[in-house]
Order: sequence, then structure tokens, then C-alpha cells
Amino acid sequence: MFGLSAPAVSAELPPPLKQDDFIAFDSKQAALGQLLFYDKILSGNRNIACATCHHPSLGTGDRLSLGIGEGGEGLGLQRSAGTGDSRIKKRIPRNAPGLWNLGAKELHVLFHDGRLSIADTFENGFNSPAEEWLPTGFNSLLAAQAVFPVTAQFEMAGNPKENEVAGAIYDRIDNAWPILAKRVRIIPEYGRLFVEAFDHIDAPEEVTIVEIANALAAFQAVEWQSFDSPFDAYLGGDETALGPAQKRGLELFYGKAGCSSCHSGKLLSDQKFHALGLPPFGPGRTRSFDPMVRDVGVMGETDRLEDAYGFRTPMLRNVELTAPYGHNGAYPTLEGIIRHHLDPDGMLKAWKPETAALPQAPWLEAIDFVVWNDAREMARQARFRDIEPLSLSNAEIADLVAFLKSLTGSQSVTSPPFGIPATVPSGLPVDR
Repeated sequence: MFGLSAPAVSAELPPPLKQDDFIAFDSKQAALGQLLFYDKILSGNRNIACATCHHPSLGTGDRLSLGIGEGGEGLGLQRSAGTGDSRIKKRIPRNAPGLWNLGAKELHVLFHDGRLSIADTFENGFNSPAEEWLPTGFNSLLAAQAVFPVTAQFEMAGNPKENEVAGAIYDRIDNAWPILAKRVRIIPEYGRLFVEAFDHIDAPEEVTIVEIANALAAFQAVEWQSFDSPFDAYLGGDETALGPAQKRGLELFYGKAGCSSCHSGKLLSDQKFHALGLPPFGPGRTRSFDPMVRDVGVMGETDRLEDAYGFRTPMLRNVELTAPYGHNGAYPTLEGIIRHHLDPDGMLKAWKPETAALPQAPWLEAIDFVVWNDAREMARQARFRDIEPLSLSNAEIADLVAFLKSLTGSQSVTSPPFGIPATVPSGLPVDR
């Protein structure tokens, strides 16, 4: 297989991930997207940027189980829930995912619950929360994704009475995008950069949310493209790229442990949804008719009972950098999330609330773990499992961890093409 003396594995190793597997993006648009990604101008109250919750120093995440969005202060584990009238009203219901390799051509679904996918459901190229109000012209799935955090009340938009963006969203989601686009394009430097980067833009007043999203996608796709890990070198023919423990872990991953049944293909994800029975906490991403705090996962999108509590299989390159793990960041270590896969009921029983990385917010504590007091909801969640218990030794678990660490990139992680800008055109502070 690829000229290797590969370990004896029961599942075929994927072909190497290569440059051709990624969408080609315009370099000028990517450079513009870098500024937008770090600029707080895209938030309702001009106090949070995309980078605040997806920071390169934090593995392109925020290291929190559940994020602190609009109203919070600081970065990463030092981020607080705010004070006074501006303090957060709700935790972000799910963990901030890493941004690695989101420009891959074969990627067709995003968000933990799959609420954005490539489809012609609404005749605009995507099945999305904006339904028929989503504009056309996006250069990728990643670009379509970029327009949703800015319209989320507790992520970037703010509360309806606080600013014109949040107020517009309260009426209809697409009413906010023209407001944000005007905010950006009337800044002279941004206006000039858009005209230079987009052939069809002749004047700043032509800039819409689509061009903003396309620039953001171009930047993210180029900046966090990673396929130079030891595992990738091994797939490319370098038999010395993996150490003994990593090779044993690879054999387990593609063999006895069964990890590759879901973490399959070049991206190490089947892009499907599975119920793992992770310890529940936080506000959950509830539907309007849910009578209790809970998160039903992809069932919230499909309305099919068989999909209850299922969440998208994450891609695994650079997984070492993207702790904590799970759709709600329930486990702070790779060993913890592996052990949960092996014994979900036992790990759920042993899990303690202090395991979660949740910045203190006393006014939210009543709801943080309230689901644990709902015996019926906990029983419902326990009935849905897409994984079977499996016994592995401590040594085998250590080998799996070693293999997962072999998925960490080298130059792609340490020397990204753009980095963090010194300043942004709005003049707002940049998170570092």
C-alpha cells in the first residue's frame, strides 16, 4: 500500500491528503479575509471577532468546553463571563470546533448538528438555517458558514435592544447582513481592498455579505490547511515517520479499536452523525418547542427520532491541539475521550462537573447541570448509543494517544501563511 511495509490492519489506510484535495482560493481575497477574521467590526457591539473563539494560539479553538461569546472579556481559559449589564446571558451551547482543513473539496456538511450542508433544498446551493433567505454567490461551504456566527445572538450579534444588527436579526436573519456589509465597506481601507480583490466589485458600495464571507473562507482555508504531519509523511511513503508506539496505535485505529469505521477517508471523518452519550451540560441547543434543557443533536435538523443525540464525526488532523473534546468539550484529554468511546456508560457515571472547562458565571450555574436532575431525559439519552463497549489495555490506549499525536502538522502549524495582523482597518483592538 503506497509502497509501505504497513502494519497489519483490517481497514485500508486512506490515500495521502494532497494539495489537489483543496479548493483553490484567491490570495488577495485571503489577505483581506485575514483582516476581517481578526476585526471586531463584524460583531453587533464591535467587541468580539471570529478569532476570539477560534484563535491560532489555542489550536484555532478557545480551550473552553462551552464558549463565552458576546459580553465576555479576555481570551481562552482567561476569558470571563463579563460584568454588569454586559455580562453574558447564556453560554454558547456547543464547543468551538477547530478550523483545520475546512477548505477540503470533499467536505459537504458543517456544524456539530449538520445544520449547514451542500444541497439544493432551497435552490441556493445549501440547506441552512437561513433557508430561502440565504444569498447566492458563495465560493464554498466554508463561506456559507461564515455568515451565521455574526447573526447568532450569544456568539457575535448581541441582544436585540443593544445594536442595530441584533435588532434586525430579531425580525429576520437576512436583515442583518446588509448592515454588516455597509459597516465594513464604508471604511476606506476595506473599500479599496475589496475593489482590488474581487474582479466584479468596481466600487465599495457594491460589497455585500457574500464578498465578506468569501474573503473569510479564503483566509481560513489557506491559513489552516494542514497535511504535513508524521502520519501524512507515513502515508506518502516514509516508513520512519512514525515511532513504534504510533505504529501500534495506527494498527489499533485501523484495526481492533475500530476508530476508522467513523474516522475514515482522507479527512478522517465519515461526515456522518453518531450518538456517543457524552456527559450533557450547559444550555443545550434547544428547539423552540423543547420543554426542557437538552441537546438532541442532528435530530434538531432532521426531525427523525433515529437521529437523536447524534453529532458529526470530527476530522482529526491536529486533534492534539484542539482540546477539549466532544461536541460540548466534555473531556479535556485525548485519553479521556478515547476511554469514553470504549465505555460510554461507565465514563458517564464517573464523570464529574468540574471536568468541564466553564468560566465562572454564578448567575448561570442553575442551568449548567440541570439536565442531570431530569431522570427521564438522562434515560432517553442513555437509550441512544452508536458505539459498543470495547476493552483495551492501558498500554493500548496510550498507543492510540500516540497515534493521534502523529496527526499534528509541522510547518502548517508553526508557520501559517498569514499569522495575526498587527492592526485591522476598523482600528478596533486585535485579540492576541
